[in-house]
Amino acid sequence: MEGAKRNGATVEIVHLRDYSIESCVGCERCRQDKTCTRFHDGMNLLYPKIEEAKGIVLGSPTYNYNVTSLMKTFIDRLYPYYNFTDDRPREYSSRLAGQGRRACVFSIGEQPIIEDIGFSLEAMSYPLEALGYTVDKAIPVLNQFDRGIIKKDEAALKKAFQMGEELAGNLK
Repeated sequence: MEGAKRNGATVEIVHLRDYSIESCVGCERCRQDKTCTRFHDGMNLLYPKIEEAKGIVLGSPTYNYNVTSLMKTFIDRLYPYYNFTDDRPREYSSRLAGQGRRACVFSIGEQPIIEDIGFSLEAMSYPLEALGYTVDKAIPVLNQFDRGIIKKDEAALKKAFQMGEELAGNLK
């Protein structure tokens, strides 16, 4: 976030753990309502932030080769931004597309090899791309086991700074 700020961006850090977010149940009310009306939870606070921000950074620890269940729930709850046709198979578009939106993703893993973070980077990138974001960077952060150890990893911190700087630059 410091790199984005240095390049003139206004940033807000959101920790999903600070929001109560229900899992999508596939009721599809959001297809008609254009927002989730099934649940009144933390996503109702996050939807306006998503709509306002032209850039987004998603990051998740890797749990069993994938993103955390909370990140997956957040991604699933982005479903209201899709527009679907009624034919089969359904064609879709995104209400967020065509607006120059950009994103970066990162995943943190405790093992030293990239295969051990599985498909966590793709699990965040693909849905963002389907929603109309250009994903500029997908960064694995490896060998991070102990809590807070990332603060001592100068190479990872430098990559993160540059990622933020580039994201902000691409949004100008």
